[in-house]
Amino acid sequence: MKLLRVGPPGEERPAVRTDDGRLLDLSSVASDIDGAFLASGGVDRVRAAVETGGLPGLDTDGLRIGAPVARPGKIICVGLNYRDHAAETGAAIPPRPVVFMKDPGTVVGPYDEVLIPRASVKTDWEVELGVVVGRRARYLEGPEEAAGVIAGYVISHDVSEREFQLEYSSQWDLGKSCETFNPMGPWLVTADEAGDPQDLGLRLSVNGVKRQDGHTRDMIFPVHEIVAYLSRYMVLEPGDVINTGTPAGVALGLPGTPYLRPGDTVELEIDGLGSQRQTFGQA
Repeated sequence: MKLLRVGPPGEERPAVRTDDGRLLDLSSVASDIDGAFLASGGVDRVRAAVETGGLPGLDTDGLRIGAPVARPGKIICVGLNYRDHAAETGAAIPPRPVVFMKDPGTVVGPYDEVLIPRASVKTDWEVELGVVVGRRARYLEGPEEAAGVIAGYVISHDVSEREFQLEYSSQWDLGKSCETFNPMGPWLVTADEAGDPQDLGLRLSVNGVKRQDGHTRDMIFPVHEIVAYLSRYMVLEPGDVINTGTPAGVALGLPGTPYLRPGDTVELEIDGLGSQRQTFGQA
């Protein structure tokens, strides 16, 4: 099942996308798709409502798609989680997940404009598989238990400013938390529909030139292992999002380091999760 939020920024309404591509309004089932919705069995309510029929359709003409989860409580990121990406940045293979946080206020819709920060000269792209937490989780026993707390998956664009990230601080947060730096969506694909999270291809192109072409089987730390690992150090709440790392092909690792400039267009896709497209502007 594909859950999404549509409408102007700050006024999105919940919706579900049917197998034949229609959008149905979920306003009678839920006020929003957020942590409270996930924690209260909202996915099951939507499934029942779709099976019963009678949900009104939405006119998609000119309809904006927002991020599929309303402001996550936290965004946890795992860096250097693909061997080829670690190699292109000159970093060693990490023995444990490299964890950092990203401001939840960075989340925007999958087709919204992304702003290059003032004084930025090294804005970079990263296509990532995002994990949406569906149940409160602490001290999970292992990967099998971790699978049971995942609501679903999204495409997450972990936009990064490398100078802010790597040269201005020993922590990465400055270069990861600039406004609009986390386009997400177009929809949350429930875990049962998404299937094996280690069997998904990820691709990203800039101005029509393919830059990233990876596969989640190449993660150093698989999705379920990451969720279990994080639960040992923090409480995961419904609606939290985990960005699971990016494969090789970022500007930082390419010849000439072709960082993003205003007017550039970035397109992303992950098997079964849809696609995104953003044009970059100046803050």
